[in-house]
Amino acid sequence: MAKRPASAQMATLPQPPEDYATGSGAPSNDPRALEKALGLRVRQLRRQQDLSVADLAAAAGLSTGMLSKIENGQISPSLTSLQSLAQALQTPISSLFAMAEERQDCSFVAAGQGVKIERRGTKAGHVYQLLGHLLSGDYAVEPYLITLSEDAMPYTGFSHGGTELLYMLEGEVSYRHGDRRYDLKPGDTLLFDSQAQHGPEAMGKGVIRYLSIITYARGGASGG
Repeated sequence: MAKRPASAQMATLPQPPEDYATGSGAPSNDPRALEKALGLRVRQLRRQQDLSVADLAAAAGLSTGMLSKIENGQISPSLTSLQSLAQALQTPISSLFAMAEERQDCSFVAAGQGVKIERRGTKAGHVYQLLGHLLSGDYAVEPYLITLSEDAMPYTGFSHGGTELLYMLEGEVSYRHGDRRYDLKPGDTLLFDSQAQHGPEAMGKGVIRYLSIITYARGGASGG
């Protein structure tokens, strides 16, 4: 078999350095997040069984100081210590990692499978598809694919807590935010405080589609 010319061979991409990071300003992960989640779970199980630190330490063959450090997430316990704790608590060793697993929240929605919903304030010709939903975390994130049909009604009275990001996919729309108007076309992005009144003020020809990603502190209200 003839060898492909070099130009047809797949180029080898350079590998990022080990300390590579994105440009995000989000705080880095807690290096002891797993240990802390494990410790919280051990303390939770211990208290559910009405055991003192000394009681559980004795049953597991650990010192009270060691158990205290485990519950406070200060050390990484050995597998032997974890097995001893699980036996003393009469629970599978996997259950000790329950809290750590609960924090790995993820949502997948296949193409075209977003849940169509009726949101508060939805107007004629406005179709919302929810693209994912996370159950945990301090902040809620609501990603929508919004489709405006050719006969969609303009509406600039949406207002709710949080921050909203729009990313235009198809068509053109004039979008009102407070006292300013933005003419958006495919590839444009608009990020704004969604407490100010906002919404599509005028639509171009044809179907219009854009992503709307709303974030807000849990306990707050989402809206249009």
